[in-house]
Amino acid sequence: MSVIYLLLTISIVVALVFFAAFIISVRSGQYDDSYTPSVRMLFEDEVVKNTTIEPTTKIKKSNQLNKKQNL
Repeated sequence: MSVIYLLLTISIVVALVFFAAFIISVRSGQYDDSYTPSVRMLFEDEVVKNTTIEPTTKIKKSNQLNKKQNL
């Protein structure tokens, strides 16, 4: 039973060490991205297509008109 207490204590200490290392690295700016903002303007923007849903009757009518105009 004493082995379980020893393992729990060691695992909590290791977890606290990793948590402290993470907090220190975040505060020191380790995860700040200073490269991407400077080259963001070089990438092309994605084209957003404006799609609207029309009722089926309008689509059918426009298809019929297009067929008539093509003849």
